[in-house]
Amino acid sequence: MQLLLDLHPDAYPLEGFRRRQLLEWVFVHGAADFSAMTSLSAGVRAELSEQYTLNPFRSIETVRSTDGSVKYLFTLPDGRQMEAVYMPYLDRKTICVSTMVGCPAKCAFCATGALGFGRNLTAGEVVGQILAVARGEGIAPRELRNLVFMGMGEPLLNYDATMLAARILLHPLALGMSKRRVTLSTVGLPKGIRRLAAEDDLGIKLAISLHAPDEETRQRIIPTAHANTIQEIMASAREYQAVTGRRVTFEYAMLRGVNDQLWQAELLADLLRGLVSHVNLIPMNPWEGSGFEESSEQQLQAFYDALEQRGVEVSVRRSRGRDAGAACGQLALKQPGAGVSASA
Repeated sequence: MQLLLDLHPDAYPLEGFRRRQLLEWVFVHGAADFSAMTSLSAGVRAELSEQYTLNPFRSIETVRSTDGSVKYLFTLPDGRQMEAVYMPYLDRKTICVSTMVGCPAKCAFCATGALGFGRNLTAGEVVGQILAVARGEGIAPRELRNLVFMGMGEPLLNYDATMLAARILLHPLALGMSKRRVTLSTVGLPKGIRRLAAEDDLGIKLAISLHAPDEETRQRIIPTAHANTIQEIMASAREYQAVTGRRVTFEYAMLRGVNDQLWQAELLADLLRGLVSHVNLIPMNPWEGSGFEESSEQQLQAFYDALEQRGVEVSVRRSRGRDAGAACGQLALKQPGAGVSASA
């Protein structure tokens, strides 16, 4: 049986007005079952049920943080698991979705990297996270207006499925998201970045997880970084900007005594010269066995000041959901002892 969510909206079954009705039930009302689609005839609903499924997950569990964030643990039909994070703010509702089970990048400070690579997710398994979170939070799918491909996995290594998922997010008859509110985060794969730049109809935002401005440090904390030098990554970022005209964001996890020295801030500023960019400094989120500690507030501020003084647009991104294991770098299929609920 085929997962309906794996299809581009233009390829959905039915025709004309009935297709629009089907899309509305899935993406506006968030229907979890064809039987709920009462504007379609009983015969059509039965036929759809015989050929398609709307549910990509065997079970769903949640862990709720004291700050309102919620970590969703999804078990897939093959028994593999991955996670998404819901982050409500006063002015927006954001979801962080996964594109893989585990991750092959193996960033040493990231709990997901320690899991290794399981498999790629399909586009429907990515989109299904959004619909499942909306149902879990009792909101309409279209209330989730901000999305980041920053969960488990390297999106550019699951390129086709990620691009199809993005197009479903943006499609006016599907989730109708704004391309300015969708961000793809990559560890820095030049070929993938250039390929993304060529997606003329997409226009989503790019974030590069650089985490160090020098090769020695970067290869220490990202063991797979030797495949692409910093200079190659920066060259692809400049090409991306030349083609798209979009600002590039650089993610930088602050690790005590590793990548938080002032000479590294100066080197980072040099790398970004002439590029319209923004740097997110992210205090490292702790997890058991990481072997790293977050930078002190004093060192974080000094690093921030050094960048700002050199004309770099910079901010500190405080991760949500740390107590629920839902913060950036903490996704590891683990559940804190409290606040866990489950659903089929």
